[in-house]
Amino acid sequence: MDYIIKNLEELLKIPSPTGNTKKAVDFVEERFKELGIETRRTNKGALIATIVGKNMEKEVTLSAHVDTLGGMVKEIKGNGRLKITQLGGYVWNTVEGEHVVIETLTGKTYTGTLMTTKASSHVHGEGTKTIERNADNMEIRIDEKVSSKEDVEKLGINVGDFVYFDPRVVVTESGFIKSRHLDDKAGVISLLGIAKHLVENKIIPNYTTNFFISTYEEVGHGAATSIPEKTFEFIAVDMAAPGEGQTSDEFSVTICAKDSSGPYDYELRKRLINLAKENNIDYKVDIYPYYGSDGSAALRAGYDFKVGLIGPGVDASHSFERTHIEAIENTIKLGIAYLTK
Repeated sequence: MDYIIKNLEELLKIPSPTGNTKKAVDFVEERFKELGIETRRTNKGALIATIVGKNMEKEVTLSAHVDTLGGMVKEIKGNGRLKITQLGGYVWNTVEGEHVVIETLTGKTYTGTLMTTKASSHVHGEGTKTIERNADNMEIRIDEKVSSKEDVEKLGINVGDFVYFDPRVVVTESGFIKSRHLDDKAGVISLLGIAKHLVENKIIPNYTTNFFISTYEEVGHGAATSIPEKTFEFIAVDMAAPGEGQTSDEFSVTICAKDSSGPYDYELRKRLINLAKENNIDYKVDIYPYYGSDGSAALRAGYDFKVGLIGPGVDASHSFERTHIEAIENTIKLGIAYLTK
């Protein structure tokens, strides 16, 4: 698990909003190659790493997405501040006051802060409380001497430039990982953990196994294409969402029964539950009304295979996220059991 935490910290610090994920995919591919696992890229930039199994006629695919929430420059305002458009779905007040980085097409970066247009209580009084948090009332204050649109354009900043949120990664002595973008980098690192265990213990999975690292899940089409054609079962490994009315927690692996796209395969769900019980893996079963996964995208695209969804519990999803090392460990254990038992 030291390997898991070290590499998770590194991955979380690599910006990878939907549409600009290459650096994070490069990092994950390098980790797979260090294990001696064959990899390839899809045209959309997804990564597929494959371990040959005992049965090569049929294959299983486990997916996780490396793309995250973020933003793009939508407008350069006359006062030298920036309006942004969202990448992925989140509430504006969860990013208010966040430190950001703007990256230009040439690769140059500038720092700034995302805030409302009435951020100072000494200037706006009650207006700082009552202003609606939306795209029109949020702006980036750039950490450069700019006071006009022309000043900003001289920096090389343009509409369409990506905006990264500071992940603020913290690992506590008690085993909690606090960071933005645990959705779904905690899932990605779980797949690496599964692969590392198989390789280092010379375990051959029952079926040829593909680890599919998708890059457009946050906008709904991450695993809508390029899944290896022999796949007969597909397991999406994505964060579970603890909260009021939910059974998920930050210490278990959750097996999802249903989300906004409908129920996941019943027989596969029962098998995953039985594997968790037989191997003394801490697990929960949950339903998410406002949630979709790479499995959802694959089914909507018309793929004909069984789909399951598992993952570590991540508190405050799409906000100030937190999980515990035990949740990641239990996810890895269930993935290993699924591939080998």
